[in-house]
Amino acid sequence: MDGHERARIRILPATFSGLSSRSEHPSYIGVDAPFACLEQKDKIPHKGHNVTSSATLGFPNGPRTHEISNGLFINGRWESGSDSFPVLNPATNEALGTFASASVADALRALDSAAAAQPAWTAVAPRVRGEMMHALHDEVRRRSDSIVEAMVLESGKPIAEAQGELAITLDFMRWFAEESAHIHGSYARASRADFRIITTKVPIGPTLLITPWNFPVLLPYRKVAAALAAGCTTILKPAEETPYTCAILAEAIETVGFPAGVFNMIPSTQPAEVSEALMDDARLRKVSFTGSSRVGSIMAKQGAANITSVQLELGGNGPFIILEDADLDIAVEHAMMAKFRNAGQACVAANRIIVMRPIAEEFTERFLARVKALKVGAGYEQGVEVGPLISKRQQEAITATVKELVSTNAEVLIGGKPVDGDGYFYEPTVLRMKSSAPELSCSELFAPVAPIYVVDTVEEALEFANASDMGLSGYLFTRDISSAITIAERMEVGMIGVNRGIMTDPAAPFGGMKRSGAGREGGHDALDEFLETKYIALTV
Repeated sequence: MDGHERARIRILPATFSGLSSRSEHPSYIGVDAPFACLEQKDKIPHKGHNVTSSATLGFPNGPRTHEISNGLFINGRWESGSDSFPVLNPATNEALGTFASASVADALRALDSAAAAQPAWTAVAPRVRGEMMHALHDEVRRRSDSIVEAMVLESGKPIAEAQGELAITLDFMRWFAEESAHIHGSYARASRADFRIITTKVPIGPTLLITPWNFPVLLPYRKVAAALAAGCTTILKPAEETPYTCAILAEAIETVGFPAGVFNMIPSTQPAEVSEALMDDARLRKVSFTGSSRVGSIMAKQGAANITSVQLELGGNGPFIILEDADLDIAVEHAMMAKFRNAGQACVAANRIIVMRPIAEEFTERFLARVKALKVGAGYEQGVEVGPLISKRQQEAITATVKELVSTNAEVLIGGKPVDGDGYFYEPTVLRMKSSAPELSCSELFAPVAPIYVVDTVEEALEFANASDMGLSGYLFTRDISSAITIAERMEVGMIGVNRGIMTDPAAPFGGMKRSGAGREGGHDALDEFLETKYIALTV
């Protein structure tokens, strides 16, 4: 890649209601420049490269284009890097363009930048930091069209889902902006009364944020917003499959004028080497990782050497329990959401639909009718509800998994095979499972495949639901509030949706138990992940 490139992506016209942009930043603090109150020593100018070349890619008859940076962002500068990689459209298997790939040396320079910027960023007044976060929220909102359209292109998700993902992301960004000025300590008398106990919260320090491809806006933007609001400098390593949406965040941060080094972005085709090198450096004080349990376990071990704080949001095997008294209209509607959103590629997806026998036939008939009506296609096509899987490898993996399940324990009621043609599509699939024996059940599917298990008792449903080493999310459908509470208390998962299939909210803690991770994202818990408690004993 010669110099710093910018890829122009041509997309179909769309109207994104509720995400209209503002023409300029509001003057939050009564001055012309939003951050004029920052001390001059913190104002490090950005020296981004000029555009040297561009790639124009687009959909048929798409009149609108966006230019999106495709370099590394280190210490407030865009860099081309020594290597690059192609970014594919999973709906067509065609290249959208190329993106710079960070080397280990690049990653360590990003850490140099973050470590150097940390003292000044810690010293920024919480209210000022909050106003900066509000301005970032507004700048991201102003770029809504380019974010949504890049998301559709590189992840394959339908436009409506991309809109929804950006909307909840903006909610998270606003929530953290508001909370940044409300990080409090405590004051108390000591037990012996001759001194006082004063506690304060301080930023933990330079932070590495590693995010996957399945929610390419929500996951990185949420992590960055929480870390910055807490006062930590950041290094974001986005997934290779979806770097463009993260590049737009970097552009927004650059436009708003955050001090150089506070945010760095290093996509890389050497994720293991880059992560290991950063975690070997004692200056890195926090890692927040979202991904597989296998890799999460490796990260936890690597963090032990320097006692680096490691927060993990890992895989799931979500049980979706439907009791005999459930409202089936609601259960079917939310099973569709929990299973087929993002083509089933979600850690909180309904992975095992567990239905009481008296209602199993009726639920299955209603569910099948809805699944048959799903439209599969490229996310930018009109009316599409299920987009492609992210890669050929993902498509091949679910094809092999379904084949194995059918050979041992499953009957295909609909679907069950890849869609012919370009792209990485898989048919929306429903399986009737013959047994709920744990050894015959499925692991995390990450695909539009819905296994239905029939049970005879609530105890059987609970036993099967908990017979997994994963414990991220679960779902329960019943009209009885007492049953809802008592069963939810016994489900071994970190999050439970009662009569609902989506539960993400900025004020709620997001995370799991068992091999589904450690720590939380969202709510006050998310800020605490990036803070240390400092205790001062004051003699009086």
